[in-house]
Amino acid sequence: MRLRPPRNKVDPRAVSWWRVLVLLIFGVPVVALVVLGLLIAPARVWLLVPAGAVALIGIVALLGLPAWWYRVHRWEVTETAVYTRTGALWQQWRVAPMSRIQTVDTQRGPLEQAFGLATLIVTTASAKGEVKIEGLDHEVAAELAQRLTETTQAIPGDAT
Repeated sequence: MRLRPPRNKVDPRAVSWWRVLVLLIFGVPVVALVVLGLLIAPARVWLLVPAGAVALIGIVALLGLPAWWYRVHRWEVTETAVYTRTGALWQQWRVAPMSRIQTVDTQRGPLEQAFGLATLIVTTASAKGEVKIEGLDHEVAAELAQRLTETTQAIPGDAT
């Protein structure tokens, strides 16, 4: 069987979720640098210049990365395996055969909950660790977790 790209995109709301994450990653340091620059007059230039640089990089990341991630993140669950493709510049393909799945979990952080999203985590008997499908509608993630649990229980063995 030839490896093909997974067919399913993540939920479109994931783009907004990723934008908020990028905003937090870059916004918190910018705010801290600006506040310190305003409070510490002798170091003002040394703090505000980096704040501007981080803000510029953050704006570029905010405008470009989430849309790009949406285009490249894919997932699929078949009768034989769970497939994921993630990454922007360095893409990672993961295939977890049903016979190797040990646990199936869903995770919903506060931001994911605010956007109605969830992450499906499939733990396998692999040294590479778990397979994550981020940015799923929380109901889709719950249904997939149920389906994968039922499918893997029907496979004999201990997934090692």
